[in-house]
Amino acid sequence: MDIMSLINALPGAAAQGLIWGIMAIGVYLTFRILDVADLTVDGTMCTGGAVCIMMLMSGQNIWVSMLAATGAGMLAGLATGIFHTVMGIPAILAGILTQLGLYSVNLKIMGKANQAVNSSKYDLLVSLRNIKDVPFYQNTILIVAVFIVILIAVLYWFFGTEIGCSLRATGCNPNMSRAQGINTDFAKVLGLMISNGLVALSSAFLAQYQGFADVNMGRGAIVIGLAAVIIGEAVFGKIFRNFALRLFSVALGSILYYLVLQAVIWMGIDTDLLKLLSALVVAVFLAVPYWKAKYFAKPMKRGGNTNA
Repeated sequence: MDIMSLINALPGAAAQGLIWGIMAIGVYLTFRILDVADLTVDGTMCTGGAVCIMMLMSGQNIWVSMLAATGAGMLAGLATGIFHTVMGIPAILAGILTQLGLYSVNLKIMGKANQAVNSSKYDLLVSLRNIKDVPFYQNTILIVAVFIVILIAVLYWFFGTEIGCSLRATGCNPNMSRAQGINTDFAKVLGLMISNGLVALSSAFLAQYQGFADVNMGRGAIVIGLAAVIIGEAVFGKIFRNFALRLFSVALGSILYYLVLQAVIWMGIDTDLLKLLSALVVAVFLAVPYWKAKYFAKPMKRGGNTNA
């Protein structure tokens, strides 16, 4: 095992971690803020890339293509929200239904299972080639990092507004929120739209970065998103208390996930087991709070003060 091969691979892993970090922030909004298990992500993670690539191939500007990709993701979130709020389907099943339908939609968008773009032919914002030995303003890591900072700033502002606070209240206590006059159905739909819009934006970046969009590129995306959220909370949870910093910790969790993944590949572990390892990591980190509460919490004293 050559240590230099690992070091040379780390910038690419960091770039990919940042791109998936945008998706992880979207997952955080539904998983932690809305308290909804949204499985639409696996379908939306392809939809954004498919729309972006096809818009580029039709001659559209990169910014227009990415905006269209984000809009397509928001429409997917809207579909899940309608299934859940209007039709009364449980959130997890609503996400599965939308994800299933998006497979056919993604095929129709691309016309086939895979569409590729070349960075030398198309004006891409990020690319796998722009990791090293390029001007700093073209570096993929810097571009995506700036996007994440701007995104976190916008989300921090939005969730401080009345509408944003209503989303947070809906996730904390929907019954109390309804008693306060908040339209919780609208809040859930809006939250799902924002979340899936971010996932589609991440997908647009990923498709540019790897140079293609594939109908299976979103498979298992929800596991990666959850891993980033859980790792970020576990590592930085006691340090980052501010909402903006919590969002930032999710992006850092995604970077850590991909750095560890690269180290695992470098160690020669069978790549066929990577999905299994990811699932186990998420399962363990999700179980830690339960284990701490059940086995390590200090027992509460019962009864009054004997010296009273």
